[in-house]
Amino acid sequence: MLPKIIPAIMAGGRGTRLWPLSRATAAKQFLKLIGEETLFQDTLKRVSDAKVYGAPLVITNEEFRFLVAEQARELGVTLSSIVLEPVPRNTAAAVAVAARIVADRFGEDALLLVLPSDHAITVDDTYKKCVRSACVAAAEGKLVTFGIQPTWPATGYGYIERGTYLGKDVHAVQCFVEKPSLEKAAALLETGNYYWNSGMFLFQAASIIAELEEHAPDVLSAVHAAVRGSTVDADFIRLAPESFSQAPSISIDYALMEKTANAAVVCSDFAWSDLGSWDAVWKNEEQNADGNVLKGNVTACNTKNSLVLSHTAHLAVQGMDGVAVIASEDAVFVGRLEEAHEIGNLVKRLAADENTARLTELHPTLIRPWGGYTTMLNGDRFQVRRLFVRPGKMLSLHKHFHRSEHWICVKGTAEVTIEDRVTILHENQSIYIPEGAIHRLGNPGKIMLELVEIQTGAYLGEDDIIRVADESRNEMPDSRRTGP
Repeated sequence: MLPKIIPAIMAGGRGTRLWPLSRATAAKQFLKLIGEETLFQDTLKRVSDAKVYGAPLVITNEEFRFLVAEQARELGVTLSSIVLEPVPRNTAAAVAVAARIVADRFGEDALLLVLPSDHAITVDDTYKKCVRSACVAAAEGKLVTFGIQPTWPATGYGYIERGTYLGKDVHAVQCFVEKPSLEKAAALLETGNYYWNSGMFLFQAASIIAELEEHAPDVLSAVHAAVRGSTVDADFIRLAPESFSQAPSISIDYALMEKTANAAVVCSDFAWSDLGSWDAVWKNEEQNADGNVLKGNVTACNTKNSLVLSHTAHLAVQGMDGVAVIASEDAVFVGRLEEAHEIGNLVKRLAADENTARLTELHPTLIRPWGGYTTMLNGDRFQVRRLFVRPGKMLSLHKHFHRSEHWICVKGTAEVTIEDRVTILHENQSIYIPEGAIHRLGNPGKIMLELVEIQTGAYLGEDDIIRVADESRNEMPDSRRTGP
């Protein structure tokens, strides 16, 4: 009987291919692109069968730590650990971290399933069969990757050539092929021996550690030192920054899979997409009779084969064919679907301009351990935000030197501390916090607290804050607080 599979979910990418919804602070894995859950949540659900999988290990970064914790909480999923990379070091280091932690915690014969967190996959009998086949090969010491049966000559994926048949849909890997030109991709498909490289892997912890020791010892030694020197902060494991930064930034394919003699591929034909462009999102959504995918506040007239998406301003699109029109709270993208894979060049231009760089970095909605906020409007000497605070949570006790704040309760119950006075706000009530006043906001109720915050002052930057006491991770106390 095979041991349980320990999923290691890679959730640290800062992709911009789905701009303007994806940003440096809101990568696509945390977006609801298809269905009711985010791609990260879909990945968690994919490994939720406790008979097959252990609690997942998630590797992410400082910016996404609260998104990971909150989205797992929404599903009621218990995570084994949330590991924070202090700097990005590509997939070889992330895999090595997962292998070391899993080996230490579950034993070196534990099976480790490495999954990107931003792929769309249909979990059916075919998918489950492929995972079982990979488990058998991994238990025999193979480093198994999942090759996806190609359905068109894609130029955005790497390819894997299958070699000797090893049994149960598993072949030895003959070679890896870089992202090809359209002509080469078409030629690869004609042979019938090439598969898309999915970036999913399954292997024994001991096997991957041994192979890294042989082929990428500099990655392994830096990672081992980072794990040994790690610290625990609430629900997070923080890798030692100095040690982890010594790891070369290299993918697991380059560092190991293209060098090892033990690479194997499961030839897979389950439904899969990396949703790497708006064109891919359009292809994976159900289209109406005109070939359109329309989501949110949208009206389309005389429009065909298009993706139109907005949950903010109402988008009215007329006379278009084969376009993507995507609206976020602060930006709109319009482009041809067939050119959607080139959006990275547009994002680079935005990032290079100091007037638009923030549009590639900051998302209007930011998640915090107590809830979060959405920036709704910016003006000269004022800013409007929607605050949301989860039941039983509170913000830190703090003050601002250059701004005052007006809070209007629109849903739930707010407990507001200003200096040594505590006030309870109900819906349609408001309160004023003068600049320089020590204050704190908490939610003593059982439903989400929502407020409109109006900031006014000469300077509204996020660095204008002095924390007196940070209790933002804690639950509300049973008795009302009357001071620090």
